Amino acid sequence: MVHSMTAFARQEHAADWGSLQLELRSVNQRYLEPHLRLPESLRDLEPAFREALRQQLARGKVECTLRFEAAGAAEGLSVNPARLAELARALDEVRQAVTDTRTPDALALLDYPGVLESRGPDPESVKAAALALFQAALDDLVAGRAREGEKLAELIRDRLVAINAQVAEVRTLMPQILERQRSLLLERLETVRAELDPQRLEAELALLAQKADVDEELDRLATHVAEVERQLTQQGPVGRRLDFLMQELNREANTLSSKSVVASTTRCAVELKVLIEQMREQIQNIE
Repeated sequence: MVHSMTAFARQEHAADWGSLQLELRSVNQRYLEPHLRLPESLRDLEPAFREALRQQLARGKVECTLRFEAAGAAEGLSVNPARLAELARALDEVRQAVTDTRTPDALALLDYPGVLESRGPDPESVKAAALALFQAALDDLVAGRAREGEKLAELIRDRLVAINAQVAEVRTLMPQILERQRSLLLERLETVRAELDPQRLEAELALLAQKADVDEELDRLATHVAEVERQLTQQGPVGRRLDFLMQELNREANTLSSKSVVASTTRCAVELKVLIEQMREQIQNIE
């Protein structure tokens, strides 16, 4: 199945400790290029996010934005009574042993490790929720890229049908092409006959025969079209292969145009190049 590189996904999660909002955006890019914006408290999730992206995506510029809002009741500071009591007992022992010891002020007591605690959510619970949220958003993104890819594949198949129609039309023009070749050959013969140069005559005949013979180009166009159709049914990334096939199709269309000896063939070659360019533009968005 063809996947696009363009998609958007958004997921939210709410709990007693607060809420998480995660957005994923992807656009076309030659390689996989993730850009992550995470809260400082969740920064250590970045390696896991990058690995998940690498496992499910092959190409595209992916922007990930994660926001975390702690609940109002979960914010602030609190004193640990047990720790403060332990500190008070220790101070009493010190004062009994050293009578002239100065009593510390309240700020000094709060500065003692473990006395003042941050009242907030369990970090591991938030991280687990963020990971689950990211995976859900990534699944949505992949599904969106698949839906968009299906539409792109339909557009490309429509152009392939049109290309096959142009190739068939050129084949029907072959009698006209051969007749035009015969007329050109007779005109050239009149020119070179006066000069009585057999070598030039032979060269002119070979050149005209080569110029008017487009069977090879038509066969290659049909082969490339069949390969494009096959690639559209393959699993995994196919964008680069399709882009290469567009180059090959364009090469054959240019050769067909250069060999044209009738106006109808020229018109078909121009139409082929238009169709190929339309496909190429769509393929730039395929993974």
